[in-house]
Formats: sequence, C-alpha cells, structure tokens
Amino acid sequence: MILVSASPFDPGALLAAFAADHPHAGAAVTFTGMVRSSPDRPINALILECYPELAENEIATLRGRAIERFGLIDAAILHRYGRLVPGEAIMQVMTLAAHRQAAFDGAQFLMDYLKTDAPFWKQEETASGTQWVEANTADDAARDRWAK
Repeated sequence: MILVSASPFDPGALLAAFAADHPHAGAAVTFTGMVRSSPDRPINALILECYPELAENEIATLRGRAIERFGLIDAAILHRYGRLVPGEAIMQVMTLAAHRQAAFDGAQFLMDYLKTDAPFWKQEETASGTQWVEANTADDAARDRWAK
C-alpha cells in the first residue's frame, strides 16, 4: 500500500489492517512521523506540497527496493500533504518480515530515503511568517549509510 493524501489517518487502524492481511509475518515494525513544535523553534503549522502522482510513483520505487533488499513480506507507506499542525501524523511506514531485524532495517531504510528523496516541499508557518525548510545534512548522512 502506498498512499499520498491530504486526509488525516488513524495510525493504529492502519497497522491493524496491514498486519491482518499477513498472518504469516513474524515481525511488524511501524514508524509514525508527527509534526513537532519545540520550545526553541515553535511553529504553528507545517505545510507540505507535492504532486501526489509523482510522490506515489517515487515512493513505489523506494518500497520495491526495500522489499527486495531486506526480504520483506510487505511494506506500506502513507504520506500526507497540506497544512498540518503540531501533533498531527505526517507519515507512517510499516514493514512486515519473517524476522525482526529485516523489519527494522527495512523501516529505517524507507524512513531515511523518504526524508531526503521523496518529492515533498516543506514550509514552516511561525508567528513571524512562513519559510521553506532546507535540506538537513544529517538526514543525507543517514540515507547515505545504506549505499554501503
């Protein structure tokens, strides 16, 4: 499953439905990314822009790579776009494998690549206005470790 949507989602319901379709899996790993606002950098909202069809195609390619590389039984990715406020879920990655290490590695691989390579553009809305979010070199380094 790959879904790029402006609609909110229920992380628990997504996992339950995903896992129910694969009773032979031995491990499930789920990561839900949420909008954060920290005391030192408060935001009112995070605005994500994308072309949904392009994003779905790119994420589908990434999903296929993860399934093949880690021998996953399945992987699902849901990513939102639009205006989201602190505390709202932005994305969810779910992986299923026969064993836990493959499920963890597959999820981490997907998260690292989604953070850097998925075609989403982010703006932070603060009390002083809206500004684009720049790429983070730490995110690039996390992704690059998988090239080895």
